[in-house]
Amino acid sequence: MTAPATADSTPTAILERISLVLDAFDGPGRLTLAQVVRRTGLPRSSAHRMLERLVEMRWLRREGRDYELGTRLMELGSIAVHQNRLHSAAAPILHELHRTTGYVVHLGVLDGSDVLYLDKVGGRLATELPTRVGSRYPAHNSAIGKALLAYTPHSTHDLTRLTPELRKVRETGVAYEMSRVSGGVGIIAAPIGPVGDVVAALSICGPTSHLKFDHRHAAPVRMAANAVHRSLTGRPRTAPVAPRPRHQGSPAATAQPSLQYA
Repeated sequence: MTAPATADSTPTAILERISLVLDAFDGPGRLTLAQVVRRTGLPRSSAHRMLERLVEMRWLRREGRDYELGTRLMELGSIAVHQNRLHSAAAPILHELHRTTGYVVHLGVLDGSDVLYLDKVGGRLATELPTRVGSRYPAHNSAIGKALLAYTPHSTHDLTRLTPELRKVRETGVAYEMSRVSGGVGIIAAPIGPVGDVVAALSICGPTSHLKFDHRHAAPVRMAANAVHRSLTGRPRTAPVAPRPRHQGSPAATAQPSLQYA
């Protein structure tokens, strides 16, 4: 007679423990068995068996005593990103916004109290910024997060729940932020979608010596956000128009002319 399954051996329990182990790797760097045990609270023997099984399945990779996310997870993550309707609609517009401005471009959504970054487009400066696809950042401390919070459904009919800063974002459709993790970097973000039906937000990020918090740099961000929303809703995009001459000293001043969104 087959022994009855224990609570820890049911499929649901096993999936929960696998999720617990994989969530331990939410961050840069590798982890040892001891670190996984501390982060998950699992017994050492159970954590070790699960880690080794995940290595066999290519979900994790082991080098010596260290574990890191494996190639299979990278493959699945890449597939998920490319199948995501929002990412597919936004990707060409993000690249065009980067070409037009010369700044790093981010796409993010609100997940709980955090911004979850779905895409990042940029040149040399992008490698100097700590953000990455799949990373999180507190929404209240980021321009993308403020753009999302100001337009979320729960605040649609109750402006008193918004801080003065978020009320201003609601009025102007743009959020500004000085980076708290990279000194001398400014960020301008705009929501994708109307108040109460926002789906995401995008931003440009660049050194404050060039990026100014004014209409010249806010306008292309708003237009790009509107273009993404039109693409998602199936509305035709208006014809692009030639950009205005860039100001001397802008990171994109020497770039080839590109198109901005009307």
